[in-house]
Amino acid sequence: MTERLRWGILATGGIAHAFTSDLVANGFDVRAVGSRSLEKASAFAAEFGIPNAHGSYEALAADPEVDIVYVATPHPFHATDATIVLEGGKHALIEKPFTINAAEARALADLAAAKGLLVMEAMWTRYLPHMVRIREILASGVLGEVKTVIADHTQDLPDDPGHRLNALELGGGALLDLGIYPVSFTWDVFGAPSAIRASATFKETGADASVATIFDYGQGRLATTFSASDTSGPNTAVVLGTEARIEIDKVWYTPTTFRVVAPDGSVLESFESEVNGRGMHYQALEAERLVAAGDLTGVILPIDETVAVMGTLDEIRAQIGLRYPNE
Repeated sequence: MTERLRWGILATGGIAHAFTSDLVANGFDVRAVGSRSLEKASAFAAEFGIPNAHGSYEALAADPEVDIVYVATPHPFHATDATIVLEGGKHALIEKPFTINAAEARALADLAAAKGLLVMEAMWTRYLPHMVRIREILASGVLGEVKTVIADHTQDLPDDPGHRLNALELGGGALLDLGIYPVSFTWDVFGAPSAIRASATFKETGADASVATIFDYGQGRLATTFSASDTSGPNTAVVLGTEARIEIDKVWYTPTTFRVVAPDGSVLESFESEVNGRGMHYQALEAERLVAAGDLTGVILPIDETVAVMGTLDEIRAQIGLRYPNE
């Protein structure tokens, strides 16, 4: 059986609420929350029935009742905050994007390895039931030769220059907040691209408003992704093979439905699943399984792949001329 870990939550924002809600609804042991404000930590703890509230991240990392910490701060702070967690001897599940760049990601991976701890990117999409089934279908060969992936993540988000998404100093922009989903999906299907082409548009703050990419994998295999924070699109994904295709419905990176469709339009398989909550607990379940097995890498999203995905995002940013002030 999977050993149940005692969870700590680092930060109290919207994503921390969503994740903790799923943990509580699905019977996980949430022991503590930490914030820079004890008042906020206490309010969060009261909301979810968490026994321990801490007024600093350092105190959370030192809590003897915590085994693993979910790092839910904005991504420019992930490297610093996760270092506190790992130095405190706790395993870490770090919200995506994992860091700002591959260099920060590699440093965290190396620190975790040196301390014998699990560090894992909270790319929750990979652990959802429909994605588990899609990987099984891809491995089965029913699609024939897989040739193409097409995926978008587009939302019409606030244009306020003060909004975190539009602030370069906070890592704002469509690519790291939204584009991480389709980019990670292409990695899941094809692995590392052999060539990358990217183009972007920008807001007045300098943050990227939209980013389009073409990834070339050789042997006639291509992937296209599009991410945007100023327009709302279909938010669907397609995997095209010579014998069939997978059509993933809106919103493809959340619990949803899909179909396997033959070239003549006949449906070979339809997939539906019931998920309790948003589905963010599946990644936590995998983290607990890995720790119980003494496996610090896993196969669904190994830490070296997380670092490599950050390298792909680095290359895209280099091509579109996007650099953050704190780099």
